[in-house]
Amino acid sequence: MAMTQAAEQRYTKPVLVAINKPLDEEDSLQALRSHALFQSLRAKDLESLIQQSRRLRLGHHQLLYRQDMPAHHFFFVISGRLRLYRLDSSGVDRTLDSIAPGDCFAEVMIYADPPQYACYAEALKSSEVLMIPVKAYRDLLDKHPEYAQAALSHYAKRAVTRFHDLEIMTVQNARDRLIRYLIDLLPEGAEKGGEVELPLPKCLVASRLAMQPETFSRILADLKSNNLIRVNRSKLFISDPQRLMSISQ
Repeated sequence: MAMTQAAEQRYTKPVLVAINKPLDEEDSLQALRSHALFQSLRAKDLESLIQQSRRLRLGHHQLLYRQDMPAHHFFFVISGRLRLYRLDSSGVDRTLDSIAPGDCFAEVMIYADPPQYACYAEALKSSEVLMIPVKAYRDLLDKHPEYAQAALSHYAKRAVTRFHDLEIMTVQNARDRLIRYLIDLLPEGAEKGGEVELPLPKCLVASRLAMQPETFSRILADLKSNNLIRVNRSKLFISDPQRLMSISQ
């Protein structure tokens, strides 16, 4: 009970009040146009949607929304990084995902009934997001079936990714979960190795992989001592991905 009360006190940070700011930078507009949910929209429809949206600026560790809040918007990340997490019954937060610039999140609210956010969204550093009205986007889907087809294709790809994430989490060995996670961070075509950057602080990566930070640090040190990885703060160099994978099989 005491832990739950402490967690409630910790998560009473106010949700940011939206501030109107136009999305006028060409890079931001191009990133939005390139996203699967928007790339099939006609120019006038995209412009109308942007006019109905609002740009938000979040401070470090500021909450964008809380778990179980009514959901009237979904979001596109312009800059910074956010994390999604849930609170378990004991009040401990469990990291679900990290969201980078160019990503959308909470877009499942377009079809949710009733729409409620399933987790918390927190800025890991100063960030900007575009807050897009669910109703405005849903109205576009109703009027243009071809837009709905593109949205469903996006959801299908997300579902495949989530199944893969679930597969990693079903691995009982903590070392194997970490190895598979690191391999997934490598870009396509990096069979001969390469450098990856952890998208979250190490303690949150540990949470994401359902292990204690001490366990994460111990496994990382073990991989390093066996010359399987090199570590430089949040960056890791994997010289031989095949060798790394072989010890997790």
